[in-house]
Amino acid sequence: MQKVTIYFIAALLFLSVSGFVNNAKEKIKWMSVVELQAAYNKNPRPVLVDIYTDWCGWCKVMDRDTYGNDKVAAYINEHYYAVKFDAETKDSVQWGNRKFGYNAAYKVNELSIYFTGGQLSYPTTVFLSLLDAQPAPLAGYLKPKEMEPPLKYFGDGVYKEKNFPEFIKSFKAAW
Repeated sequence: MQKVTIYFIAALLFLSVSGFVNNAKEKIKWMSVVELQAAYNKNPRPVLVDIYTDWCGWCKVMDRDTYGNDKVAAYINEHYYAVKFDAETKDSVQWGNRKFGYNAAYKVNELSIYFTGGQLSYPTTVFLSLLDAQPAPLAGYLKPKEMEPPLKYFGDGVYKEKNFPEFIKSFKAAW
């Protein structure tokens, strides 16, 4: 019985310390959908949504390597509202004037289906120039250098002047 108690205490200590370490590593100011909508109503700016699942290995790699990159994180924090969205959440979610629930047939929240146009893949990064704009999803793992052009296209407001193919022709990478 004493061994079980010691094991239990050690496991609890490990989990609490590892949870603290993970939170300390996050460089992006992630917010919930509710927090986003309140912030957006006060000061509109582009929105980045990271659609992930708990079991997705590439989602974890992207968190570590891309969202953990100093330049990527600083740019997102300065120019975007960033939302982490668990595709498999069973909670109902209000987005704009619509309410999205869990879709048992797809085993995902319907907001994920809306953001991805039904092309579910994890991770998926969704860019929204405005809260009610057509979502622009990029499926799959993105390295920091691959994330820079779309981040700057929406974050710098270039989308207002030219389409993405025109933008990318003259884009000069800085990262």
